[in-house]
Amino acid sequence: METRDGVKANAKHLAREAESSFAFETLARAGYVANGVIHALIGAIVIVIASGGRGEGDQLGAMKAVAGAPVGFVVLWLIAIGLWALALWHVSEGILARDLSDDIEGAARKWSRRLSEFGQAAVFVALGGISAAVAMGARPDGEKTAEGASRSLLQIPGGHIVLGLVGVGIGVGGVAFVVMGVRRSFRNRIRIPDGGLGRGFTTLGVVGFVAKGIALLIVGVLLGVAAVRADARVAGGLDGAVDAVLELPLGPALAWVVGLGLLAYGVFTIARARFAWM
Repeated sequence: METRDGVKANAKHLAREAESSFAFETLARAGYVANGVIHALIGAIVIVIASGGRGEGDQLGAMKAVAGAPVGFVVLWLIAIGLWALALWHVSEGILARDLSDDIEGAARKWSRRLSEFGQAAVFVALGGISAAVAMGARPDGEKTAEGASRSLLQIPGGHIVLGLVGVGIGVGGVAFVVMGVRRSFRNRIRIPDGGLGRGFTTLGVVGFVAKGIALLIVGVLLGVAAVRADARVAGGLDGAVDAVLELPLGPALAWVVGLGLLAYGVFTIARARFAWM
C-alpha cells in the first residue's frame, strides 16, 4: 500500500508534469478566453436589460445566447473544455503551493493559497459542466434553479443557517474582488505590458474586478435576506442581482454601470490569457 507521503509526492510530480506541458498550458489559457467571453456576454445582456430589453443576466443567459448562434453547440463545447483545463491548472497550482518560511504563518499562507486555488477550480468545473449541458440541449432557468436550491435548503433543519453562510461566503468573495480591484493586486499574477497598453489593461482590471465584486455582494445580500426571512423567492443569482439593482433609485443607470464593468472584466480576462503568469 502506498504511503501518504508517497501519494503526495506522486500528486506533486503529476502536477509539475502537467504544468510543464505546452498543450496543457495552451488549453488553460483558452479557459481564460472562455471565461472572458462569458463575462463579456453577461455584461452585454445586463446593458440590454438596463435599456429596457429582456434577457438573463447570468452565466446561463450568456451560454444560452451562445447556443442560439450558428454552430453554437461547438463553441459551448470548446468553452467547457477550456474551463475544465483551467480548473485542472488551478488544482495543480493548489497542489504545488508552498511557503519557504516553514512556520505556522507560512503554513497558513500555503493553505490559504490552496483553498483559493481549489475554490477557483470548483467554480470552473461547474461552469464547464453548465456549458456542456447547454451544448447538449439543456435550457435551465438560472433564477428558478437558485430559488429551488434555496427552497430545498430552507426545508431542512438548520438550512437557513447554511443558506446564510453561503450568502456570507459569496459576499466575502465579492469584497475580495473589490479589494483586488482597488488595490490592483491582480497585477501580481499577470505580466503588465509597458506604455499605454499596460495602463489600459490595468484600468480594465480595476473596473472589472470592482464591478464583479459589487455583483457578487448583491447576490450574497439576497441570499442572506432569503435566509433571515426564510423566503426562497428573495434568493437569486446574478440575474436576480440585476433585478435588485433595477429596483433602486437610478436603477437602470446603475445597471448600465454594472454591465459595462462586467464587460470590462470580460475583456480583461480574455487579455489575461495572453499575459497571465502560468
